[in-house]
Amino acid sequence: MNQLKLSTSPCPVGRASRILGDRWVILILREAFLGATRFEEFLPNTGINRAALTSRLTALVEHGILERDPPEGRRAEYKLTDAGRELAPVMGAMREWGDKWLFEGAKPEQ
Repeated sequence: MNQLKLSTSPCPVGRASRILGDRWVILILREAFLGATRFEEFLPNTGINRAALTSRLTALVEHGILERDPPEGRRAEYKLTDAGRELAPVMGAMREWGDKWLFEGAKPEQ
């Protein structure tokens, strides 16, 4: 989980990339924007294993991108915080870029 620690870089892009540059984090955020809130809902469309999902969800909560309700115990829901919701344009831009540049003449992965 070291790669998800906050950077001390003076560059905001560098600091953000320490958290958002992780493939699993991006896929977890995609699922959160699509309405996933429970641990089990993040698993099917990401391909992530349970241990990796646990560590990424914990990091996203620690960094204030998701909130966990209740904070302790089982059957928690993970919801985007204000900081997480502000990533919507970033996620949208990634989707648009991928649609434009990555699928022409190629079949998307399933």
